[in-house]
Amino acid sequence: MDDTAQQLTAAAHRLEQLAARTTPGEWRVQGLLASRPEVVAHRPDGGTEHVAEARARTAEWIATVTPALAVPLAAWLRAADPTDPHAGAVARVLLS
Repeated sequence: MDDTAQQLTAAAHRLEQLAARTTPGEWRVQGLLASRPEVVAHRPDGGTEHVAEARARTAEWIATVTPALAVPLAAWLRAADPTDPHAGAVARVLLS
């Protein structure tokens, strides 16, 4: 396996590890202050957990990068052609 293929596999594994240790659930932007919204995880059992406090322009970004994204992104990295420059770039950022 060449270096890029190894990076893709390692990056997929890192994503899965990070997702496994973070707050699970559907992440939503909410809170009392529009300028300082919170990102809250809503669990399937009905419970909630505070994930982060953010600035208004950052909260949606945090909510988008939910741990639920890790599974399909890791699968994409594993299936990616090692010559795909975009997959390689994602892997390098995740591993840096």
